[in-house]
Amino acid sequence: MIEASDFLGAAKSAGIDVFTGVPCSFLTPLMNAAISDPQTSYVGATSEGEAVAIAAGAWFAGRETAVMCQNSGLGNAVNPVTSLNHPFEIPTLLITTWRGEPGVKDEPQHALMGEITPRLLDLIGAIRFPFPDTAEAVGPALARAVATMRDTGRVAAMVQPKGAIAPQPLEESEARPAPRATVLDFTPDAAPESRMDVMAALIADLPARAGVIATTGHTGRELFTLEDHARNLYCVGSMGGASAIGLGAALNSRREIVVLDGDGAALMKLGNFATIGAEAPANLTHVLLDNGQHLSTGGQATVSPHVDFAAVAAACGYRFAARASGVQASRAALASALASPGPRFLHLRVAPQAVSGLGRPTVPPREVARRFRGFLTESGA
Repeated sequence: MIEASDFLGAAKSAGIDVFTGVPCSFLTPLMNAAISDPQTSYVGATSEGEAVAIAAGAWFAGRETAVMCQNSGLGNAVNPVTSLNHPFEIPTLLITTWRGEPGVKDEPQHALMGEITPRLLDLIGAIRFPFPDTAEAVGPALARAVATMRDTGRVAAMVQPKGAIAPQPLEESEARPAPRATVLDFTPDAAPESRMDVMAALIADLPARAGVIATTGHTGRELFTLEDHARNLYCVGSMGGASAIGLGAALNSRREIVVLDGDGAALMKLGNFATIGAEAPANLTHVLLDNGQHLSTGGQATVSPHVDFAAVAAACGYRFAARASGVQASRAALASALASPGPRFLHLRVAPQAVSGLGRPTVPPREVARRFRGFLTESGA
């Protein structure tokens, strides 16, 4: 058994100071230590997939990260690990518990995942390292894991068994809900215009040094077609993760961060709204381009007509929330948002109009990731 301070101290020495995750009783000591330590940043996520995306955003902003979760939540993390971390070669340390470890009595819902946890980590491309069981082993074990993840751009994983870390008390300040923002309407009944036209207008109005994160599907492809720039991140997978990536980046960068999201993606990870509202980065603008469809897969309808996204954002603690439709109204909403502290949310209705012959980003994901990280971390950022 080791102390939580042993592990946390070695992690900090190896450069890891951003932690995010979802609790597990096995993780309680380490999670409590990360939350209580004033030298580390901890973001509690609503899902394991969100945590992976938050960590990716923090890495883009120049930080080294760790994700903590119960192994039953690995299923939620598989998508971003394989379609975000893998193509972009984003390193992170993944600490997962071993509920249902063979030979150790546990609840029935953990039996299958406990049996397959090591193989699942191998299957998704993580590089596994033994969890250290003595204080003397912690430093060298973490040094090897962190060096490997940096060198390879892959996820380094440690499986923490039951009772591996001694109890640790929690020191956490009480959360205070923010006053609810009043949702503003900028001609919401105007006829929607094409997403590409709306994006073109918004891009022209953004601060020159803002980082832009576009969700997967046609949104990222349209942004690339409009302008290819180091400040752009084109998500090629991890559907629903763009806003969490934006959160991780905004919390760790002085730049303005703008997320171009879609209705289908936002619906998939509505929990991200709550985390963004709670963390409240003043430099984050979340733009939802809502065409009511999964356009890139054939135009199947989403349930967005039944959802008041701006009201949801306001209820979750965004400091600014607005609705608009049409290019001019969208520009007016963005100008009003940027004049206010964030996090800011814009629900923009756009026409379900596909762009004929739309291409795909021709810059490899690894290059996109590293130039975006360079942009966010360059001197003067």
